[in-house]
Amino acid sequence: MDEILLKKIEQKIQDTISNKDEIKQLIQFLSSIDDSKSFALGVIVGRIYNSFYYQSKRILNREPTIEEFEEFLEFIKTKKSTLENLW
Repeated sequence: MDEILLKKIEQKIQDTISNKDEIKQLIQFLSSIDDSKSFALGVIVGRIYNSFYYQSKRILNREPTIEEFEEFLEFIKTKKSTLENLW
């Protein structure tokens, strides 16, 4: 994955961690979903995926490739425990 893109995604993870109160509010608001922990992780990963996709288009001037998406998934796997412990 492009190094600039990787740094932007890492920054989005840090932004997500520092905005955990907002995320908690969103989760509480939508807590009627049965598995709120899975839902919460989905919200967080969705935010990070959105950043990955947007930054790919902005920095690389193109959509991410399949290989880059797979690298993104592997990167997210390495951050899973950090992301799960936000709430």
